[in-house]
Amino acid sequence: MAYTLSPTPQAPIGTEHCVCKVELSVCGHNLLDRDVTSKSDPFCVLFLETSGKWQEIDRTETAVNNLNPVFAKKFIVDYHFEEVQKLKFALFDQDKSSRQLYEHDFLGEFSCTLGTIVSSKKITRTLVLGNGKPAGKGTITIAAQEISDNREITLSMAGRKLDKKDFFGKSDPYLEFHKEGPDGKWMLVHRTEVIKNTLDPVWKPFTVPLVSLCDGDIDKPVKIVCYDYDNDGGHDFIGEFQTTVAKMCEVEDSIALEFQCINPKKQKKKRNYKNSGIIVLMSCKIARNYSFLDYIFGGCQLMFTVGIDFTASNGNPRDHSSLHYINPMGTNEYLDAIWAVGQIIQDYDSDKMFPALGFGAQLPPDWKVSHEFAINFNPTNPFCSGVEGIVQAYTSCLPHIRFYGPTNFAPIISHVARFASQASQQPAAAQYFILLIITDGVISDMDETRHAIVQASKLPMSIIIVGVGNADFAAMEFLDGDNSALRSYTGEEAMRDIVQFVPFREFRNVPKETLAKAVLAELPQQVVQYFKQHNLQPINSERS
Repeated sequence: MAYTLSPTPQAPIGTEHCVCKVELSVCGHNLLDRDVTSKSDPFCVLFLETSGKWQEIDRTETAVNNLNPVFAKKFIVDYHFEEVQKLKFALFDQDKSSRQLYEHDFLGEFSCTLGTIVSSKKITRTLVLGNGKPAGKGTITIAAQEISDNREITLSMAGRKLDKKDFFGKSDPYLEFHKEGPDGKWMLVHRTEVIKNTLDPVWKPFTVPLVSLCDGDIDKPVKIVCYDYDNDGGHDFIGEFQTTVAKMCEVEDSIALEFQCINPKKQKKKRNYKNSGIIVLMSCKIARNYSFLDYIFGGCQLMFTVGIDFTASNGNPRDHSSLHYINPMGTNEYLDAIWAVGQIIQDYDSDKMFPALGFGAQLPPDWKVSHEFAINFNPTNPFCSGVEGIVQAYTSCLPHIRFYGPTNFAPIISHVARFASQASQQPAAAQYFILLIITDGVISDMDETRHAIVQASKLPMSIIIVGVGNADFAAMEFLDGDNSALRSYTGEEAMRDIVQFVPFREFRNVPKETLAKAVLAELPQQVVQYFKQHNLQPINSERS
C-alpha cells in the first residue's frame, strides 16, 4: 500500500477552473477492532490520485474508542465536473502520535471518483483491505454538500417627498446600497438608475446576490443612501438609513415598508426636522439561484448518447492508415474520444446504460445505408452497459458493416432530441441529454443539421462534436456558436449555444484528460442555463 505523505496541510483539491467547493462528511460503521484492551481509535485520511500516485490531502480527527465514528472534521475539495477526480478514503487506528501512517493499524479503505459521490449525494460502501478482501463488516458512508450561498434578493424601491435639490427643477434621485467590510468601512454593493426630475421616484426592481448585499447574513446592517444626481459628478446627498435583510423581509404583498431618509447634518441644525423624505420598500423576495450541483444533488440524470461516423472517408478499418484501425495498444482516436467523455459522464447516470449509434454505413443483410443505427445491431435496445459496453459494441460491429456515406448529422441529433423533448415535459429538472458525435469530415447535410440544432436548443440537450483526423473542420466550428448565434436555414436563431466542437488533433500529444476538460468545460453552464430559462427547479429542492 503506497501512500505519499504531504508534509504540510494541502490547499483544497485543484484550484484552477474550479466550479465550486464540495464538503464531504465521513462516518464509519462496524470498523475492525485492532486494540486489545479497548476499541479502535479511528481516523480517516483522504487521498487524491495525482500522476498515478495517492497524495494525502487531509485527515479527520481521531474518534477515541469507537467502531462507529461520525467524524466532525469535513473534507473540503474543489469540484471540477470536466475532470476524473479519483479519491481514496483510508481509515486507520491511531496507536501513536506520529503522522506516519505506517505507525498506525490499517482498518480498510474505499476508492471512487468525486463524481460518483456528488451524483449520489450520499453513498455507503464496503471497506476493503490491501489484498482486496472485505475489512470485516466495516463500511464507510460519505455525504456530499456544495459549499455555497446561491440565494439572490430582488428589491422594489420607491421614494416619497424627497428633498428638492435642484434650483430649476426637482431632484434626480438614485439609491446606493452599502455593506460593512471587514475593516469596518462601508462598501458599495449596488447603485440604482437615476430617475429624472421627481421627488417621488419609483426605481426598477433589481436583483443582487445575497452574499454581495450582506455576506449571506440577513441580520447584518445594510446602509441605503439617497443622492440627487448632478451632471458635474458632485451629487448632492439627500439622506440615508440603515436596515437589515431580515427587516426588509417583513414586507408583505399588500403592505409596504417605509424608512425615513435622514440627513444627519439637517437633523442637528433643525429642531423641527423630521426627515428628508421616505424610502418605500414595495417588495423583497429571496430566491435560490440554482447551481449545476443543485440540479445534480436534486436528482438530475445526465443521459449520454454516442454517435459514430462510419463513412468511407475514414478508410478501411483493417488498414493501418484508417481512423478506425485499432492499434496494438487497443485504441484509436474514436475510442480515445469515447473514453475521455464517457468516463466523466457515466458517474451522473444511475443505470449507466448508454445508447451507441452509428451513421454513414451499409448494414447487413440488405446493405442499405443507415444514418441512425444501433452499433450493437439491436434497434429496440441500443443501450450499452457503461463506457466499456460502448467500446465492446464498437469493436464488435466494425467487421460487420461497410463504410459508405454521406456524413449526415441531422438524423442522430433528431433521434436524441425526441427523447429530450419527452423529458422537457416534466415539471422539474429530471434529465439532461448529451450527444457525443465523433466524425472525420465535412457535414453533408449542413442545412438539416443547422435546423436540427436550432430545434434542439429549445430542449434539455447539448451536443459535443469531436473531429478526428486531419480534415477541414471549418463547418464544425461554424456550428459551435461561440462567436455568433447559429441560425436555421429558415432564419430561426438558436435559443442558446449547445454545441461544443474540438479537433482531436490538437490533443494528440497531451494527456488524455485534457480532451475531456476541453469538451466538457461548458456543459455545467449549459445545463443550468436551460433549466433557468424554463424556470425548472431541482427535483428535490429542499436545499433552497
